[in-house]
Amino acid sequence: MSKVWLVGAGPMAQEYVKVLNDIGLDYLIIGRSESSANQIRSMTESEVIEGGYEKFLSSNPDCPQFAIVCLQVHQLADCAVALLQYGIKNILLEKPAGNSKDEILVLAELEKKYSANLFVAYNRRFYSSVYKAKEIIEQDGGLSSCHFEFTEWWHKIKDLNKPAEVFDKWLIGNSSHVIDMAFHLIGSPKEISCYSSGSVEHHNKSGVFVGSGISESKVLFSYIADWSAPGRWSIELLTPKHRIVLKPLEEVKVIKLGTVNEEAVVIDDALDKQFKPGLYKQTIAFINLDTTILCTMKEQAKNIETYYKIANY
Repeated sequence: MSKVWLVGAGPMAQEYVKVLNDIGLDYLIIGRSESSANQIRSMTESEVIEGGYEKFLSSNPDCPQFAIVCLQVHQLADCAVALLQYGIKNILLEKPAGNSKDEILVLAELEKKYSANLFVAYNRRFYSSVYKAKEIIEQDGGLSSCHFEFTEWWHKIKDLNKPAEVFDKWLIGNSSHVIDMAFHLIGSPKEISCYSSGSVEHHNKSGVFVGSGISESKVLFSYIADWSAPGRWSIELLTPKHRIVLKPLEEVKVIKLGTVNEEAVVIDDALDKQFKPGLYKQTIAFINLDTTILCTMKEQAKNIETYYKIANY
């Protein structure tokens, strides 16, 4: 019996294969198409199943201890339901675990029903830059405020081959990566005021986003995103001594009190360079069921309410 099922054989699954190979875990891969299965076979000596998880489950295989699901956003929830019903107790779902609030809330209820552990793979929580930022924040005595941006390059995104339902909830499926990272650092919103306007192609609800609030850790925050204008993902964290700048999110720069120049901070990011950033430590945390940093399904069920407010869904 394999200890881990890796559901999916696409690019993200291939990143997990690199990690699982290095850790030395016994795993099998459940792909759908022959082409993706053949591609991932070149990376592993583990068994690769074709035909999709539905066909595989119908063969009544022994339950693994863990499952990692790396499917498209609109396929995640259905797969999670099937695995829970089959009896798998520990499941790591690629972010955001579902494409709508209804899907997320159903998963949260099923997690309780089946006494399982569902986690959402927000790997940016495990970036080396996040560890360093936390270290500086602690040394400085805590945060006072935060500003983050989740602008998307819509001029390129609009031409991607994605289902309409994925475009329609793009903030959940993509922008939540940086929003989750920010709230992981400062605490979940206690109060939040959200404003949005406009629209972009395939996303009619909104295209410009501005808001502010206070977190449960009493950190004041603001955010902005304009999907029709230039910009990039970024987070700025302010302490009494430093402005910590994560732009790009994988790097740390600081502006010291009384100066205006950004200074690069050296971080131990060897794992983030050898593997997809954050993925190695996230996988270790999942296998150990260490919830210190992992996003739980209970947490995601709470966060999805905030995402809907921000996006005007």
